[in-house]
Amino acid sequence: MESPSEMEAQKNDGGRRPPVISPALEAMLRKFHAGYFRIGMSISGQALIWAMLAEENHGPINRTVLLVLWSLAFFILFLLSFLYLLRCVFHFPLVQCEFFHHVGVNYLFAPWISWFLLLQSMPFLDTPNFVYMILWWVFAIPVVILDVKIYGQWFTEGRRFLCIVANPTSQLSVIGNLVGAQAAAKMGWKESALCFFSLGIVHYLVLFVTLYQRFSGANRLPSMLRPVFFLHIAAPSVASVAWESINGGFDMTSKMLFFLSLFIFMALACRPFLFRRAMKRFNIAWWAFSFPLSALALASVEYHRHIQTLPSNLLMLLLLALSVLVALLLFLITLLNSDVLLLDDDTLYNLPSNHLDSSLKTTPTSKTIN
Repeated sequence: MESPSEMEAQKNDGGRRPPVISPALEAMLRKFHAGYFRIGMSISGQALIWAMLAEENHGPINRTVLLVLWSLAFFILFLLSFLYLLRCVFHFPLVQCEFFHHVGVNYLFAPWISWFLLLQSMPFLDTPNFVYMILWWVFAIPVVILDVKIYGQWFTEGRRFLCIVANPTSQLSVIGNLVGAQAAAKMGWKESALCFFSLGIVHYLVLFVTLYQRFSGANRLPSMLRPVFFLHIAAPSVASVAWESINGGFDMTSKMLFFLSLFIFMALACRPFLFRRAMKRFNIAWWAFSFPLSALALASVEYHRHIQTLPSNLLMLLLLALSVLVALLLFLITLLNSDVLLLDDDTLYNLPSNHLDSSLKTTPTSKTIN
């Protein structure tokens, strides 16, 4: 069974099939999408946590765990990137479907977020470093291109106004800018870091208000994608740590953002029934729980570094344990359910889009990307 977007893309592609790859790989590439980079974001976020802990304690255990996690994250992220590159080559109309989809387009930030996190946690590369700088530009340029496209649409294109397309995954565009700012600040590039942070935080404030208001015309997410509500935690958490990197200290602004993310976490944790239907069957969307918890744990580490109190230490340990436990459980569950990892009826492309996908029905292969 093929999703509507796949059938539409195949129709626009003239029904052609690439003869140079095996049928099994072709089927995999049709089902694979940028949403699978949630796994890379999660493991890379864990690697960054352990990199920060290794800075505090130079013991062999922390360094070993960091090296193992970083290697695992690099392998997973390289594999995901390679598969997506093949998808771009052999099934480009499907990539266009993602680009013009109000949820799918936001996950195009996920690969670059993952690579930014992995770059910051690299255990054998000191900053500033020439290789680090080159890699930062490689990861930053696609984020800027996506910013120009998506943020421009939010206030210039009527069918893609923010009040129409806003959903929790829209915060990935914000997170992409914030992790870029954090990576730049570690090199001492204060102006570049402040530029990325400004783009991220201003659009986050607008997006935050829009999502709270829940306009009647806004798209609703199906129950299977409700784990992405945890991205409400990730954005202020990453902003808190990014501002700390720019400012050089966990000041009042960082604390306010951290407290906001902590409040949102408690608000979601008190509503487990919100995710009940999403947890009935394994879905790649489950990984949306992990990265936000890692980001919150990362912010708690910085918060404890600054105030050094017993309550902050207990909070840090609790959030660290929770983030590690969730990531480990998701990894094991994914291994046990590898046979259903690539679904034919993926909910990411079976969403009500309020005529947004009508742009695909015109001429998606000839449509100019603004």
